[in-house]
Amino acid sequence: MAKTAKASPIRVLIAKPGLDGHDRGAKVVARALRDAGMEVIYAGLRQTPEDIVGSAIEEDVDLIGLSILSGAHMALFPRVLKLLKAHKASDIPVFAGGIIPDEDARRLKKLGIRAVFGPGTTLEEIVTTARGIARRRS
Repeated sequence: MAKTAKASPIRVLIAKPGLDGHDRGAKVVARALRDAGMEVIYAGLRQTPEDIVGSAIEEDVDLIGLSILSGAHMALFPRVLKLLKAHKASDIPVFAGGIIPDEDARRLKKLGIRAVFGPGTTLEEIVTTARGIARRRS
């Protein structure tokens, strides 16, 4: 009887870009993704866009989650997308969460952020969306 290869779990990098010092929400999301069977790499606080992209490439992730409360999302998130493109890694989808006004969320989605989650989003919605947008490996 031939063995069937088990699919590798989705690898997700969760990071807090910028000078934001609060990471409870990011840790809750990381735990929910881990509990859902994903492999989560938590990059921690005060990551630069360069740090985030470097870690994503080095860890060969299928998805990047960014969490921000500081209001710097319109400067930092587009920089992450630009660096992913520069490193020929723009196939790694990015989602975001935190305090992001609706208008900014729409702009970020137009730039390439695949999903934006605000306060009150259920963990189930985040997990379901993460599974749906994670890059697929051949």
